Amino acid sequence: MAATVRPATPPLPAYLAARVAAAEGRSAEAASGYAIALAGWPDDPALAVRAYREAMISGDEALALRSAQVMKAEQVAPLDVALLDLAIAARKRDLGGVDAAIARIDQGALAILSPALKAWVAWDRGQPVEPALDSAGKEPVARRLADEHRVLIALAGKRMDHAAARLLLETMRAAPDTRIGAAELMAGRGDVADARALMADPLVVATRKALGVKPSLGFGISQLLVRVGGELASDGPRPLVIALARTAAIADPGNDRARLLLAQALSKDEAWTAAIAALDGIDPRRAFAHRADIVRIGLLQAAGRDGEALMLAQRLAVAPGASVEDWQVYADQLIAAKRPADAVPWYERVTRGDPAVPWAAWLQYGGALDQAGRAEEADAALARAVALGPDQPLALNYLGYARVERGYDVPGALALLEKASKLAPDDASITDSLGWAYYKAGQTARALPLVERAVVGEPANSEINDHLGDIYWALGRHYEARYAWRAAALTADEAQMAEITPKLSR
Repeated sequence: MAATVRPATPPLPAYLAARVAAAEGRSAEAASGYAIALAGWPDDPALAVRAYREAMISGDEALALRSAQVMKAEQVAPLDVALLDLAIAARKRDLGGVDAAIARIDQGALAILSPALKAWVAWDRGQPVEPALDSAGKEPVARRLADEHRVLIALAGKRMDHAAARLLLETMRAAPDTRIGAAELMAGRGDVADARALMADPLVVATRKALGVKPSLGFGISQLLVRVGGELASDGPRPLVIALARTAAIADPGNDRARLLLAQALSKDEAWTAAIAALDGIDPRRAFAHRADIVRIGLLQAAGRDGEALMLAQRLAVAPGASVEDWQVYADQLIAAKRPADAVPWYERVTRGDPAVPWAAWLQYGGALDQAGRAEEADAALARAVALGPDQPLALNYLGYARVERGYDVPGALALLEKASKLAPDDASITDSLGWAYYKAGQTARALPLVERAVVGEPANSEINDHLGDIYWALGRHYEARYAWRAAALTADEAQMAEITPKLSR
């Protein structure tokens, strides 16, 4: 009788540790714990479901397969499990495995993928693809996917010239991910001009070496999975989007767009470590490396790794050929690091580097100047923001409030703030600005109801509570003033506390 192999760690502690790790976003540790627990409880379907989801987040393919086997045996497998089998078979060019996975997909809600999937299999076998694509019938989503992949398959089979394909994709307003796939095929055959014309992202390097690919079954299936995942990324069910992106990367390990989509989906669940890890697989020599760096900066900051985010942003900003977006990202990181004086020259570069720079860039430039104590220059930049965005409440509010604080053209500043308030009546910060401007203009009674309403909208805002305290004090309502200042002190930063503390002792 063969000896029973037992896990080195008892399954219950491993399971509990995995639950805690999953709750805290440590997906790799969670997957490891679930793997141990599953070894001890190999027939538990509820455990298998948890293990599968964590495996898809962390990228533990072996655990995902083990969990999938348990779920299929217990008939509780979610619809995306078939995508895992499909992706692995496509990567290995196991046509029998692909056929079996498609047969299971045909039975569920993802059957809309089947016509395009079957067409790629037919292309790989050297068979006509039209029967498979035409099987989409009149179902609108399946038809749309089939039509887009008809173009990709024609490009892969060299049955359509690039200019015609580009025109067709533009005419049908094909999804960005389909256009990227077409661009990759064109670049792979040396047509960089048409490839670049299809790319909407200026940070994607459109050269033959960086962007080009050779078509394969894995490429086609991966493109389809990314296409659907990208469509669902904003509002779709997160586990399905993660599964689509993860399996797209499995089917075609060179599909860096899939890794970007995966990072995006994971970030929406605040799985910052897993999202950053998803970007680690992107080839630094390939087309999406620069875009990945920009995304990584945001993820590092969200994960509390501000120093790393700032260093990476600086490296991009000072690199030869740095773009306006690189300067913008670095300036934003400097502001987050409370270094407005250092951010000023980078925001200035942004405003000078693009003749069509929008009002928001001037607003950020003016804000940095204001925070750096360069009031007159800030006023000019903020006025430029208002000139470019005369109906933008944020620009109107910043310029109006800054002028009120300086005592400069208070009647004109009031007019700016009144317009901002009409445009955004529910914005508590703008309501507070208008109320504070009335107070500074000597209209205290008129100011009070506005600032009281602003506090209701943002009760934890220290600046608004501080303003309310000042207005109460001016009206002789000293008890209420002290209460408002104490509320302000609860969330005030160091600079704000320096102003609030003397008031509390009145």
